[in-house]
Amino acid sequence: MTIHIKTPDEIEKMRVAGRLAAAVLEMIGPYVKPGVSTGELDTICHNYIVDTQQAIPAPLNYNGFPKSVCTSVNHVICHGIPSDEKILKTGDIINIDVTVIKDGFHGDTSKMFCVGETPSHAQRLIRITQECMYKAINIVKPGVTLGDIGHIIQQHGEANNYAIVREYCGHGIGRIFHEEPQVLHYGRPDTGMKIVEGMTFTIEPMLNAGSRYTKLSKKDGWPVTTKGRRLSAQWEHTLAVTADGFEVLTLRSEENL
Repeated sequence: MTIHIKTPDEIEKMRVAGRLAAAVLEMIGPYVKPGVSTGELDTICHNYIVDTQQAIPAPLNYNGFPKSVCTSVNHVICHGIPSDEKILKTGDIINIDVTVIKDGFHGDTSKMFCVGETPSHAQRLIRITQECMYKAINIVKPGVTLGDIGHIIQQHGEANNYAIVREYCGHGIGRIFHEEPQVLHYGRPDTGMKIVEGMTFTIEPMLNAGSRYTKLSKKDGWPVTTKGRRLSAQWEHTLAVTADGFEVLTLRSEENL
């Protein structure tokens, strides 16, 4: 397994890419409302990344993915394909997953949005999933293991009666969109690789309101849904391991970590 330890110069480039990815999520928020299509959201994000940021949307044509962002609505766990036919309605929840390439480096992040008035049970799922991510991020420092990260997510999610998706995980990132290591969102403390300064990876827990089991779309080959069509939520940040902790490279202005 080859882990790419980043130099300070490389981390600075990732910082730039990360800020751009965060800015896309900040920009798109006001457009997420009843009546908009996920295809429209994709077009707005694409134009902003290409024209305003002078950057590249990494998902576009990645292994055949046809759009510039992922839009995963309600029971779609991840890799939802934007479509002009998919119209958001009041009460929906949606994850928008953005990855930007700038100067050869990737910034990868996602956020949950509520469409209009959203049921309290959906808001709770979103909040607990975000808490899982924050709890995991906050323990990151040299010497912590990947198992520690997975364990804290699994513990908090399951304590709140949600299931942790196991087939999809966080990942190393840099010049390559998905590189080693894999960052699982479940696990046992003190197991797996110890993280070291200069590593860059994502933490992106996916929690389901029903069972943890997933279903991959045979029609489109990308969207992953919950088997029981219950709601799912996900949040994602890219971070760098520092000498004594972490830096979130995709932090938004609304957040305080």
